[in-house]
Amino acid sequence: MSEPTANTRPFAHLHIHTEYSLLDGACRIDQLMDRVKECGQSAIAITDHGVMYGCVQFYKAAKKAGIKPIIGCEAYGATRTRFDKVNKIDGNNHLILLCKNETGYKNLIKMVSAAFVEGFYSKPRVDKQLLEQYHEGLICLSACLAGEIPQAILAGDYERAKSTALWYQELFGKGNYYIELQDHGLEEDTIVLPQLIKLARETGIPMAATNDAHYMRKSDAKAQRVLVCVQIQKTIDEENGMGFSTDEFYLKSEAEMQELFPGHPEYLEVTQEIADRCKVEFTFGEYHLPEFIPPEGLTNDRYLRKLCYEGLRERYGDAAMEEDNSYRIRLESELNVIETMGYVEYFLIVWDFINYARTQGIKVGPGRGSAAGSIVSYCLGITSIDPIKYQLLFERFLNPERVSMPDIDVDFCFERRQEVIDYVGRKYGADRVVQIVTFGTMAARGVIRDVGRVMDLPYAFVDSIAKMVPTELNITLDKALKMNPEFKKLYQEDEQVKELIDMSRRLEGLPRHTSMHAAGVVIGQRAIEEFVPLSLGSDGSVTT
Repeated sequence: MSEPTANTRPFAHLHIHTEYSLLDGACRIDQLMDRVKECGQSAIAITDHGVMYGCVQFYKAAKKAGIKPIIGCEAYGATRTRFDKVNKIDGNNHLILLCKNETGYKNLIKMVSAAFVEGFYSKPRVDKQLLEQYHEGLICLSACLAGEIPQAILAGDYERAKSTALWYQELFGKGNYYIELQDHGLEEDTIVLPQLIKLARETGIPMAATNDAHYMRKSDAKAQRVLVCVQIQKTIDEENGMGFSTDEFYLKSEAEMQELFPGHPEYLEVTQEIADRCKVEFTFGEYHLPEFIPPEGLTNDRYLRKLCYEGLRERYGDAAMEEDNSYRIRLESELNVIETMGYVEYFLIVWDFINYARTQGIKVGPGRGSAAGSIVSYCLGITSIDPIKYQLLFERFLNPERVSMPDIDVDFCFERRQEVIDYVGRKYGADRVVQIVTFGTMAARGVIRDVGRVMDLPYAFVDSIAKMVPTELNITLDKALKMNPEFKKLYQEDEQVKELIDMSRRLEGLPRHTSMHAAGVVIGQRAIEEFVPLSLGSDGSVTT
């Protein structure tokens, strides 16, 4: 069956899993907006499982494409409270939360952060208490078959489903809570869907039709199944559906959605109404530097100058202190630029933690990059390279005509680096200092091995294929096929190898897991969760 694309009814997808629903979503953000346009739609939501990792990338991609981004999350709801330690199989009910405005965005950030920091047990979990505390500014949908209400219906408890729906309507308020209607051709859908419609009509709660999109096109269904198998460590034959026993979990056109709900265009139209009400705009380019408190009796400007002149004497001797000395003139020129551009606190913050490291005997590198062109950096001891001696240009580092944050690359010995991070946390407040998350991706060799395991191919065979990929930085399978004639020949002549590589290419580059960046640290003016959501690193450390 071909995929209709006619824009016959206004409709917006409000239930979408991007690649940041790790190993469960295959909607690549860099390709997603083209698919939205192909379907004739003008808005789309991001609702990854329990996380907001992709929100900024998603927002930028949507804005660039002229598509309205709707920021949201599919939260996991704890059965009792988020503090309970329960079995992994014990109800993590799903719930769709969409940001209606900036208040909703800030509340969703805090909810997702608490779900990780306080509620993580197998998954980041919210509970009723968090929903009561942070519901303002949010629109809520009852979610997929894993939602609390569909689960009650499947358990044969219609009254519980109804009372639960009324609780959510009371909490979020009329017009901010919707019964979510889905039909993916599953046996459970035939049970749940009529009951949801009945419940909505009895309670007066509005209904919204969605499709639980985990991939972009119907033809991507098998790749999605393989991806889930990588996550659950099963072969494709062992997977047994895992909720994807049909190939209907993709980004559908309005015409396809109408086919699911014939005679009820209002179920579709309400999604566009919801999209129109969601108005969150991200602001970029504003800096939220932590407050640096100088010694009593000094302003930050005066303290920076004091430190620089002490360093000038130490680096170049007493003669450099004379007013007409070229070193002093260079220093004054740089200080004037730094003060004019508003970066005094930035230099004091960086100087402070480097100075702490030096006084504690923690090894610090000499400085890299354009910061080495600054005599201010040299006098402060941030860098150890004389910019005058080597005729390095300050303008490459800071230029009033090109306003951007200074970029100072600092290296600390890995053996005691944590001591510096701990010091910064003590100085500015633990809630204002957080390390950043990084993503391990399904790289060329690794994705072959992952897919090979899922296809239940012999390990030695898969390993021999993976080793045909050159060990080169940022290598891709397409590049490998061009670089290695033997690999390309095998791909063209062996049907099994071709199937393995083609599937690997579909999944290549998707995020596979998270970890904590070795030394990437965010320091904020206020608690980090005021700006961005928190998560947990692989070792249990708080990250963002």
